[in-house]
Amino acid sequence: MKTFTLITGSSSGIGQNIAIKLSSYKNIILHGRDRSKLEKVKMMCSNDNEILIWENDLKKIEEIENSLSNFIRDNNILINTFIHSAGYMKMLPFKMSSFSLIQETLNVNLISAMLISKIITNKKINNLDLSCIIFISSNISNFGAKALSIYGASKSALDGFMRGLAIELSSRKIRVNSILPGGIKTPMTENIYNDSELISRIELQYPLGLGESNDISNLVEFLISDNSRWITGQQFVIDGGRTINISG
Repeated sequence: MKTFTLITGSSSGIGQNIAIKLSSYKNIILHGRDRSKLEKVKMMCSNDNEILIWENDLKKIEEIENSLSNFIRDNNILINTFIHSAGYMKMLPFKMSSFSLIQETLNVNLISAMLISKIITNKKINNLDLSCIIFISSNISNFGAKALSIYGASKSALDGFMRGLAIELSSRKIRVNSILPGGIKTPMTENIYNDSELISRIELQYPLGLGESNDISNLVEFLISDNSRWITGQQFVIDGGRTINISG
């Protein structure tokens, strides 16, 4: 039975970059809600390994467990690595937020990660093959920012879940970690990067400048390898020094 790496949010941005990079030596499950975009990413992946597509909208959390369980069974596969790169962010002052925005943000950023983790750690569904889980969080997780209260709360909760899950799964030697990126241009953040004045101000806060998706996928490669065999329950901040910069 073949083993696969599941990457949520792999139709664009960081998830897409991770999928393309890992496809050269791993079987990949591309995940997203737009099959046409996933098919395009599949064409960009290596032909050396098998690429499957799991089409699913993570906002619809009531469908996740059955959808993924059936996907695993129907394809007769096992998942040995899970990378949760899917994310939802809408910048809005909290006083203007709606219940639906809060629910959608939590569904995509947190609850879907929990439900997927529940399925792939179920021995009856995924046997005993799982070895590594990585959550793509945000450096906002440990700080505050205007118009990002809901997004920040979802990422803080994701990191809290990561720590608890790391302990629960340690007896099975399953490693669970989070990566907390700083400013990286993706489709989710492109509205910010289109404001040249804002970007100029932001760049001053990053000692090493703004990052690229490749900076994140490089760490993913390390964390899924045997070189990280003694690392679990950790937050890895990759933000070019942004969160340690107290310069005026």
